[in-house]
Amino acid sequence: MATDLSDLLVPELIVVGMTAASKKTLFAQLGTLVAPALGIDGRVVAEALTTREKEGSTGFGGGVAIPHARIAGLRRVALAVARLTHPLDYGAVDDAPVDVVAAMFSPPQAGGEHLKALARVARRLRDRPLVAKLRGAGSPDAIYALLTDHGVRDAA
Repeated sequence: MATDLSDLLVPELIVVGMTAASKKTLFAQLGTLVAPALGIDGRVVAEALTTREKEGSTGFGGGVAIPHARIAGLRRVALAVARLTHPLDYGAVDDAPVDVVAAMFSPPQAGGEHLKALARVARRLRDRPLVAKLRGAGSPDAIYALLTDHGVRDAA
């Protein structure tokens, strides 16, 4: 189903209550979060997100950002989700501060797959009632359930 992001979403990469005072801090924290789960260097992740952000803000609007980067060493597209404790001035298209971050990471060779996955994530996060539920979710499990059709974490 198009609304199910379970093929992208990595349950260990869902955080409720992340604190970041700047994009630089946010990207560094995302790097630290994803490094062990994806087997990549967290500094490389932060640098890749920063480089991509220089091309234009990934602030999607409505308090949502979808930073994304292609990173050598990845074998598949992976999605991390962080709900920030305090909204961050992100330079989003609507100038609204961001408190829901869906960070996507892809292998460099995943051209079409990267773009299709990015479109799916954006389409899902355009749903304002869903984003409101994400803001109210009290746990990573609740966020996972909202973004997948499964409602529970799969062992796969």
